[in-house]
Amino acid sequence: MGSKAKGKAVRENQVYSNRVARSEFDRHWSTRISQTGYVIYTAKVNGAKVDVLLTNGQSKLIAFPKGGQVFVGGGGTSHYSKPHFVKNV
Repeated sequence: MGSKAKGKAVRENQVYSNRVARSEFDRHWSTRISQTGYVIYTAKVNGAKVDVLLTNGQSKLIAFPKGGQVFVGGGGTSHYSKPHFVKNV
């Protein structure tokens, strides 16, 4: 989740981060736990959103198409499926 202009959404492909302090998912997600211990969030609609706070204080708003996934592991590790749209907030 690189540095992008504030307020402009940018399309990204598959990304991972180990700097996530907190994530807040909107109501458009289903949740399950994998056998390896990841929590897997799957977007139920186009435009499902996640507010992410990184450990460096940056905030991001990430939007996914229907079927997009976020894998969340321990230690602030998150994997984001492609494509998704990121906006600095």
